[in-house]
Amino acid sequence: MATLGIPQNTIEVLQKYHFNFQKKFGQNFLIDTHVLEKIIAAADVTKDDFVLEIGPGIGTMTQYLCEHARAVAAVEIDKNLIPILGDTLGAYDNVEIINQDILKVDIRKLADEKNGGRPIKVVANLPYYITTPIIMGLFESHVPIDSITVMVQKEVADRMQVGPGTKDYGALSLAVQYYAAPEIVAIVPPNCFMPRPKVGSAVIRLTRHKELPVQVEDEKLMFRIIRASFNQRRKTLANGLKNSGELTLSKEVIEESITELGVPVTIRGEALSLAQFAELSNIILKKM
Repeated sequence: MATLGIPQNTIEVLQKYHFNFQKKFGQNFLIDTHVLEKIIAAADVTKDDFVLEIGPGIGTMTQYLCEHARAVAAVEIDKNLIPILGDTLGAYDNVEIINQDILKVDIRKLADEKNGGRPIKVVANLPYYITTPIIMGLFESHVPIDSITVMVQKEVADRMQVGPGTKDYGALSLAVQYYAAPEIVAIVPPNCFMPRPKVGSAVIRLTRHKELPVQVEDEKLMFRIIRASFNQRRKTLANGLKNSGELTLSKEVIEESITELGVPVTIRGEALSLAQFAELSNIILKKM
């Protein structure tokens, strides 16, 4: 079976099937075997593992996953790629190709059927426009996940791992760090892809926390507060919460709660840590 990480082989497959890249699906195929090896190593895939791959494309990384994992489910939205995957993965009997939108797949059912409900590993080269909804969807659905190793735009990877007070810090940083420990494992330049994206990429591994790092009474409320705090970055935390359509809190309750947290009423949302957001949402919940 021709290794697709070698550019020439990828070109041959694309020509054979007269494949046209779909802009709407954000398709960029990896053509660098070193990067593929790094992803597999970072994801720590072993023969015990069931791996969910999102966006296999023509099967470049899927081939590597099939070699290392017990079983792979590859979810691909573009129906034009399904016959190509049937061909490039024809040599493997441990892969199932699912032609569906990942946001509509019942991942819990998949984990139950294929992995006896044990935590699964997710590996993906994600289209950049949909990175956040996919990652948040995986976490918020509380599907049993051990880790998510994904290729994302470099600036998104940076955003996932920064702390308070930095310009990249925001709702995504807090959400990711609430559920997982993020670690950038590789920086990937545009020339490792076909077609070449305009931006640099990075592989980030999100290892699911065994125990959540903060105690919060109402997770949904905390994330509503976080989103409201970052909706208008230039504004103070108090104004962000007052102007949010997601929260119906009086000015008094907001200001009392911020004071009770032990920070100045003039503080901005970007200065609060995850632990402080958790505490603030617990304070506000008691007043609702």
